[in-house]
Amino acid sequence: MTSELPEIRASDAERERAAEALRTAVAEGRLDMEEFGERLEAAYKARTHAELVPLVRDLPEAPASASPSPRKAEAGARATSRGAVAVFGGFARRGPWTVGRTFTAFTLWGGGRIDLREAQFEDRETVIRCFALFGGMGVLVPPDLDVEVRGFALFGGFGDKATGPGAPGAPKVRVTGLALWGGVGVKRRS
Repeated sequence: MTSELPEIRASDAERERAAEALRTAVAEGRLDMEEFGERLEAAYKARTHAELVPLVRDLPEAPASASPSPRKAEAGARATSRGAVAVFGGFARRGPWTVGRTFTAFTLWGGGRIDLREAQFEDRETVIRCFALFGGMGVLVPPDLDVEVRGFALFGGFGDKATGPGAPGAPKVRVTGLALWGGVGVKRRS
C-alpha cells in the first residue's frame, strides 16, 4: 500500500544538498566531469526524493534521504526569513525554514518563538538579534548546534543555558540582543 502513495516532492534545499554532495565528489576525484555534469543537471531537475537518491547513493556519507546532514550549513542557500515582529501579539518561526545570516526579532508587549530544530542556515555563522520590550521571546536550538548567547537584560532576563559547542561541522549561531522589562530564553531541545 505504501508504494501507492504519491512520491514526496523534493525541496530546493534538498536539491541543493544533493548538488553540494556531487560537487564534493568531483573535487575528490570520485566523479569525472562528464558524470558530474549529468548528475548535477538531474539533481536540479529532480521533482521527488526518489529521483535524488540514485544521484548520491554511491557517494560517501550520503544518507538515504539523498543529502548530507541537514545540520550542515550551506553558504548561498536563500533565506526564507530575516526577521519577525510582534506588537501586542505574537510570532512564530518553526518547521523547515532557512534562517538569514542575520535574523532580527522584535517584541513589544508581545511574544515570539524562534525554533531552529528543523532550520537550514544561509551561512555557516548566523546572528539572531532578539529585542524583547515588555514581552518575551523563546529560541529553541537542537543539541548539535554550536550556540553562543550574549544578550543584555535590564529588569528582565536573557537566558544563556544553551551556550556551548555543537557537533563537528555544525553551524554557529550567536544570539544577542536586549530584554527590557521582558525576557529572552534560549533552550536546547531535540
